[in-house]
Amino acid sequence: MAVTLDFKDKVVVVVGGTSGINRGIAERFAAQGACVAVASRSQDKVDDTVASLKSAGAPKAVGQAFDVRDPDAVAAGLKVFHEQLGDFDILVSGAAGNFPALISDMSVNAFRTVVEIDLMGTIHVMKGAYPYLKKPGSSIINISAPQGYQASEAQGHVGAAKAGVDQITRVLALEWGGEGIRINSVVPGFIADTEGVKRLSASEDSLNETIDYTPLNRIGEKNDVANMCLMLSSELSSYVTGQVIEVDGGLYLRGSSVFGKALGDMLRSQKA
Repeated sequence: MAVTLDFKDKVVVVVGGTSGINRGIAERFAAQGACVAVASRSQDKVDDTVASLKSAGAPKAVGQAFDVRDPDAVAAGLKVFHEQLGDFDILVSGAAGNFPALISDMSVNAFRTVVEIDLMGTIHVMKGAYPYLKKPGSSIINISAPQGYQASEAQGHVGAAKAGVDQITRVLALEWGGEGIRINSVVPGFIADTEGVKRLSASEDSLNETIDYTPLNRIGEKNDVANMCLMLSSELSSYVTGQVIEVDGGLYLRGSSVFGKALGDMLRSQKA
């Protein structure tokens, strides 16, 4: 049986889909003929992204502004998407917050904010979308991070949140698998032109060191992550669920201690 990556008229919802990696994912699905809905907190970003999706080839593109920390707003926004487009074939949950900070210097509210965006935001999206997922046949992709399983200085808040996200992925693979719903986490590496690279690799020298440290010896592109999402949403991955899949050029095989120490040293030097 020939299998093609044809998403014509499929309904794709990308939460956090108006910037960075997530926007790249949304635009890639649009170019494959999918109907795409995007959400983020900024109405201006939503409007700009919807216009871009239509230009990329989406037969239908819609958007809503809501905050993933608000479960009622998430549920209401996803309900509107369902009214506009129908059952969801593909759901990408990618809203995230991050900043480098040592736990000893971080306020409880700062820690809580990242947990509320990354972890609670994920569960709000999962529960809000569940009634509208195609059963059987839908694919969910949570955008995660290596901090969830590799300890890193100055990333304790993100690590705690993303570890929870990956466990949600595994548990829902068990709970929803019988309904024909697949769910996986995708872990991007260092991806060009993203806030993650700007915050975690602040100088050109540190970025070059990262590239040299990466086995494939290049920085990733947004399409590298988007292509994995296409595959995980296709029949090519019909027997894949509950997995945490890295798209990183082999970077995380080397561990995160070098980058974590660099972040920690940078923050400690600022206090000296």
